[in-house]
Amino acid sequence: MFKSWSFTVFVISVFLCTPVFSQSGAENTTPGASCCEKIEESKLNYFKDNRYNDFADFLDNFKDKKNLPAGCINYYKAFSRYEQLKYLEENQLWDDYFANGNTYRDQILEHVKKAIAETDSNNCLRPKSRLLLWQFYYDQQNTFGEQGLDELVIDLSVYAKAVDDPGLIKDIADKLLTYDEKKGARVIYKLYVDKLASGKISDAQLKGIAAGFYKEGNLELAETVYDIYIDRISSNLTVEKLIPELFEIASLFTYKPTGLYDMPYAEKIYARIEGLGQKNSFDQETIYLRAFNLEKLKDYKMAGELYYKLIQLDPDTRYFDEAVYKIAMINAYVLADIQKARIYFDELIVKTTFSPQVISSFYELGLLAQWEGDLVKAKGYYDALLESSGDKYAQTVSQAKDRLKEIKENKQLNYNLKIFLDSTLKKENTPVEMGRSELKISSFVLEKEQKVTVSSFANMPESGCNQVQVQYLWSGSLGGANPQATDAVFESSYSDAGTKEINIVIVSPAGITDCSFAMLDVY
Repeated sequence: MFKSWSFTVFVISVFLCTPVFSQSGAENTTPGASCCEKIEESKLNYFKDNRYNDFADFLDNFKDKKNLPAGCINYYKAFSRYEQLKYLEENQLWDDYFANGNTYRDQILEHVKKAIAETDSNNCLRPKSRLLLWQFYYDQQNTFGEQGLDELVIDLSVYAKAVDDPGLIKDIADKLLTYDEKKGARVIYKLYVDKLASGKISDAQLKGIAAGFYKEGNLELAETVYDIYIDRISSNLTVEKLIPELFEIASLFTYKPTGLYDMPYAEKIYARIEGLGQKNSFDQETIYLRAFNLEKLKDYKMAGELYYKLIQLDPDTRYFDEAVYKIAMINAYVLADIQKARIYFDELIVKTTFSPQVISSFYELGLLAQWEGDLVKAKGYYDALLESSGDKYAQTVSQAKDRLKEIKENKQLNYNLKIFLDSTLKKENTPVEMGRSELKISSFVLEKEQKVTVSSFANMPESGCNQVQVQYLWSGSLGGANPQATDAVFESSYSDAGTKEINIVIVSPAGITDCSFAMLDVY
């Protein structure tokens, strides 16, 4: 198992109940007082049977309109048609959809705009109408969507100050998150949390709320609450007490093989700890976690610097072989510094204990020598690998035997592998625009024989009426897989422990368009 994730788990009391706010004063309007309870009840009865037209007739013939809060009829007319369109699409009822779809869309716009005009900032229908309008724009890919989102945030900000209704604020943020509108959701979650925090909530309660949202899987909201919590404790805790709190939060969000994580957020917290300027704040465990997180975030240069800091701080660290090997790999295949890469590979092969990274270092040194044309030296490294591996590391041994066969038969280096090495080690051949496609791996941490899915889809512009055809040249430690040039996705597993590299070069008719590599760890 991956021992690095053995950080302390803190048991936290979670306070998920909405605080009770004072109902006195002009800024404490009773929530829901203007949200059309009678119509809402009727709506539920009609919608459960998908009787949208009947509901529209009900609204047209509503007898007591004068006593309804402003905007009710128009909001529910728009909402009903919106839900009807979704129902028709989801159930592929195309006769009604194509016969009446445009009429329904016109009605949505007409009535939701009237609802906005009829309501003020203290009326819950105002932000609800803004949300409905934004959803409609978003679904239609309308250019007014961005403006609609801005107007929603503005109106909801005013509503949040005027009315004690945190539930509606959270509901709207949740809805944006279902649309993957993370930026807008984060802003609105901040309004929600500010509303909670405006009550008498202790730091411990605020931390508990954040932990509760994390447990629920709502990372956006958890991070928003943690940000407020961190700002609070930063002003009233000493640095010595603040740092452990920050490490605890960062550890929740670092990459892990199972569970929740948000690597950029974890790095944000680590950077904040570093900014406190306390020497020796990071021990070997936290340095490793941060380096590993950055590596999986593909900030390879910073990850390499931290792996180097780790082995300098503690040459006896249990992560030594892994850290040195990854420093070498980063220097070779990211920084194109072959000489520096050799220094670190050489540091491993002189060891008398043969870890997976030591065995792989023999292979990498042989590969670099073979690529440079020094076949005698390459053969020496491959032979040393076979001698040192014993009856272990079958997949790495197989790779070395493939290379030895190429040397013996005076053949070229495997084509896919050569193209990758040419692309990464020759700076003049490196593709001008990297990162068009993302190399995705379903898990960066595996147990032996655990299945892993690897994919890379080229983001290529269309040429005329046809999509540009590309080839996917896979190489490296691919486990038991043998993906072809047409395979953008493949599944594999590994029988050997160690750090495995996966390489991809994407080739179009115009030449190499992208190349990338990533490392995963098998335990």
